[in-house]
Amino acid sequence: MTIPRTFQKTLAVLASLATVTALASCAQSERDAGSDTSADAGSNATFVFAASSDPVMLDPAMASDGETFRISRQIFEGLVGAKPGTTDVEPLLATKWTPSADGKSYTFDLREGVKFSDGTDFNGEAVCANFDRWYNWTGVNQSENISYYYNSLFKGFKTGKTGGVYDSCEAPSANQAVVKLAKPFAGFVQAMTLPAFSMQSPGALTQYNADKTEGTEDDPRFSEYATAHPTGTGPYLFDTWDRGQQVTLKANPDYWGEKAKTATVIVRTISDAKARTQELQAGNIDGYDLVGPADIQPLKDDGFQIVNRPAFNILYLGMNQKNKALQDVRVRQAITYAIDRAAVVKSSLPEGSEPAIEFIPPTVAGYNDQVEAYPYDLDKAKQLLADAGQSDLELKFAYPTGVSRPYMPAPEDTFAVIKSQLEKAGIKVTPVAAKWSPDYLDMIQGDAGVDKHDIHLLGWTGDYDDPDNFLGVFFGRKSSEWGFDNKKLFADLAAARELPTREEQVPAYEKIGAEIADYAPGVPLAHPAPSLAFAPGVQGFVASPVQDEVWNNVTVSK
Repeated sequence: MTIPRTFQKTLAVLASLATVTALASCAQSERDAGSDTSADAGSNATFVFAASSDPVMLDPAMASDGETFRISRQIFEGLVGAKPGTTDVEPLLATKWTPSADGKSYTFDLREGVKFSDGTDFNGEAVCANFDRWYNWTGVNQSENISYYYNSLFKGFKTGKTGGVYDSCEAPSANQAVVKLAKPFAGFVQAMTLPAFSMQSPGALTQYNADKTEGTEDDPRFSEYATAHPTGTGPYLFDTWDRGQQVTLKANPDYWGEKAKTATVIVRTISDAKARTQELQAGNIDGYDLVGPADIQPLKDDGFQIVNRPAFNILYLGMNQKNKALQDVRVRQAITYAIDRAAVVKSSLPEGSEPAIEFIPPTVAGYNDQVEAYPYDLDKAKQLLADAGQSDLELKFAYPTGVSRPYMPAPEDTFAVIKSQLEKAGIKVTPVAAKWSPDYLDMIQGDAGVDKHDIHLLGWTGDYDDPDNFLGVFFGRKSSEWGFDNKKLFADLAAARELPTREEQVPAYEKIGAEIADYAPGVPLAHPAPSLAFAPGVQGFVASPVQDEVWNNVTVSK
């Protein structure tokens, strides 16, 4: 028998989590089984939360955006989850798990009596159906912008992109599933907390043709299933989606765990940060994410609750080495020296944000504070460009519009600061602006967009506590976003993720951090500190460093 793996957090993270105590004081376990609590027993009120953008769609297996995941976490559940308020792993649809000695097989004991919301049994066969679904994807479903997480972590399919991590799955009984891997993956259980690996009803996936791939015009992300029939085991059920306006969820009366205390949830799309603040002040919403720095103190003064989410993220400037000039490390290093990260933080990011020197936060095991930090040095930047014969360098600089992300609350402002800094180094910048979803992500991560950008703003909020979730996701393989083929780096990351213990992984990832800094594939800019705001009557919301927030314990009193 095995117990959930948990990892020691630093005192800094523990201290930051203390800020959520008042708001979370009424919350017990997010997913306690056997409770008789229902929406009727708590409140029939509606919890209205404002998001900064629409979800792309509602099939989490094909998603990589936070707004899709925010809603998915209410509808779907995985074999394991993150303990509320932490990155620690705890049981969810699996009650326990046992790894084999060689790290290539995991036996999951499953929770009994659970059904998907369409009445399909959750059992070992359903678990295997989900794993096999991802593994058997073909054609367009294998592209990075559709199967981003499976591509990043499992690195191969049954056909096409072979040689991946997954091997097979079998169900010895209704209450057990055995997942076999082709090679060890030390972070496998932690990765299973991701919404992308949630369990979905095999019946609904088939009935509504979730993997539809007929013809290039049929993007499976916008299938009938992904837009109208997402079906999971979670505390809420999908109700309606008014595109560009709001998604409505209803409490699941048959939920196996602690039933939702609020009968209805509405996630409204309000792209403008100031408009979200005004809607909270007017009483039209009950809470929102990504509070603007200038709004925090006025909201506090008016009696609203401010909750700080621990910064478990990275904002970076990516470089696309499909541009031949950027294949020269001197040019990439010049760009890095040309950016004053402290000024970027001061000018465009919330209070509490910190400049970054690595592509992982300091709280993640394997962080190396001794890497090349590239201090702001305009003269050195100009000299490196001259040495590379690129004193007249021109770059297409892509950035998203109409969106706020936890790692990028004001992308237009961040773009303006960096553009000005690059121009001081003699680099001509051509702006390339695109709407966030799906245009911007498709341009940066999709094959068709590689010629449209040379450098770009993007970031990442960690999904689980493992360095591979940052470094492996960014640099573990050749990708459209970065456009380079560094076989040594790929091999080093692959070897590190297969090490069996955290003690062995730490020095390996510290060495890789130095290797990445020398290679300079992009510029780690900052670790922004996100804030949420709530009306005085909201209780039971537990802020998570990985945004793994399930709302069944949220109550609203006016």
